Amino acid sequence: MSRSFLTGIVLGGLLIGSLSGTVEAELKTEQTATGYVFQDNNHNRKRDPGEQGLACVRVSNGREVVCTDQSGKYELPVNDDTILFVIKPQGWRTPHSKNLTPEFYYIHKPAGSPKSNYPGVKPTGPLPASVDFPLYPQKEPEQFRAIFFGDPQPRDQKEIDYIAHDVVEELVGTDASFGVTLGDILFDDLSLFESQARGIALLGIPWYNVIGNHDINYDAPNDKLSDETFERAFGPAYYSFDYGQVHFIVLDDIEWIVPEENKTKEMKKKGHYQGGLGKQQIEFVKNDLQQIPADQLVVLMMHIPLVDVEDRQDLYRLIEKRPFCMSISGHTHHHEHRFITKEDGWRGPKPHHHIINVTVSGSWWSGSPDERGIPHTMMADGAPNGYSIISFDGTEYDLDFRAAGRAASYQMNILAPEEVTADQTAATEIFANIFNGSERSKVEMLIGESGSWKSMEHIDEIDPSFKKLSEAENAVEGKKYRNLPKAKKSTHLWRTKLPAGLKPGTHLIRIRTVEMDGDQHQSGRVIRVLPAKPAEKTASTTATEK
Repeated sequence: MSRSFLTGIVLGGLLIGSLSGTVEAELKTEQTATGYVFQDNNHNRKRDPGEQGLACVRVSNGREVVCTDQSGKYELPVNDDTILFVIKPQGWRTPHSKNLTPEFYYIHKPAGSPKSNYPGVKPTGPLPASVDFPLYPQKEPEQFRAIFFGDPQPRDQKEIDYIAHDVVEELVGTDASFGVTLGDILFDDLSLFESQARGIALLGIPWYNVIGNHDINYDAPNDKLSDETFERAFGPAYYSFDYGQVHFIVLDDIEWIVPEENKTKEMKKKGHYQGGLGKQQIEFVKNDLQQIPADQLVVLMMHIPLVDVEDRQDLYRLIEKRPFCMSISGHTHHHEHRFITKEDGWRGPKPHHHIINVTVSGSWWSGSPDERGIPHTMMADGAPNGYSIISFDGTEYDLDFRAAGRAASYQMNILAPEEVTADQTAATEIFANIFNGSERSKVEMLIGESGSWKSMEHIDEIDPSFKKLSEAENAVEGKKYRNLPKAKKSTHLWRTKLPAGLKPGTHLIRIRTVEMDGDQHQSGRVIRVLPAKPAEKTASTTATEK
């Protein structure tokens, strides 16, 4: 959360001196905010006489978490840069913006955001006498689904249109309860927040947003001021909410760092980002989780993968004893299931499951365009671009991988030659890229109608099909599309060889997988086996025959 720098304003009847040049004074005026969480019966977002206050609803200032009393009242300390927010309880919803982004917060920045390339929050003025949060009852089943977008990352309106045609159109009418973008909502041009949100709003479900490294203000002199435009568009960069029996925590794990010697108009070196949470956010997570029962599933949502967050050990200490906790991120533009163990400092009784989610933009909207004019944008691990749908049922969850613009059954790519001679079958490798596979998947191959299923070997290597595709496309001269990225090792690749003695003819290769959550998928690929070539006669053999 950011702190604002002010120039010559009046606050609470006191003149704050004019700040100019590089001399800036940070306001730390402490006040106590009070207000009510209430049932808004007439939907006007105001607490009218007779509208009931709601007890035991949590409210936060980004550090402390308090519960409302029997009348629905809360009190929290605030300074001149605080975002107050209600933690949506089970069975209730908050108001939504016209773009269906939840409006569960009140921003207190009396002087507004400092000037930057992209506008932040306008001055909010003095703290209201009562900061109230309206809620509305809604049915929330124990079993529900949520959509997860990794890195849509459009550079411009053209790429926002790619998103609309590639993923939004096929999701219209979804039965998901809500959706989440796991950061990199945009690709640096923060003026596009509104347009991007309008497109996703066509899905007709509430949509939450995680901040990514391409969603911050790069001209900010420090981390606390880097979120100003995101806050204007979506509210706090970290927060939490309940849906059904699950507790969701949105984390801001983007730390923007500008060395002190570079904080001048003559900056010789730009700032840089790293994965980090900071003490205040860790304190919020601690206070938030203290009020969550141990038998409730907790889902952490972030942008940079958890294993790349500098102060992740502090977070590990807060979640590692919870029997039901998982996390999900984006950022790296590949799809992967990670199991965090003691090798990374984890002290929990069992490994922590972290998902690096498939990205909507795939490999940053690169590669040759398809018949719609949209780049195929295959990711560097050989998986297609797309999104995930996670089904929740109490403390259980099940992730479904969805490739953009493809049938739900498209779950793997089988790499095999078109044809092979009968004498070469035993030396011919078959690869299967199981997009949602992990080290806990079981993958097998069967040739034809008879025979037995053969286990395939899980390998950590580059997908040969992506390597071949990227080298071929990137070598095209005069192309009007972006180069695909360099191939990276895939964590969901399997390999085996064709059986020896496979007779000439046309054969069906079948691959089946059972994933860690029990989901089963099967696909096939046709291969032709040709008769073995006759051995070439040598000169000595010819002489003997004569």
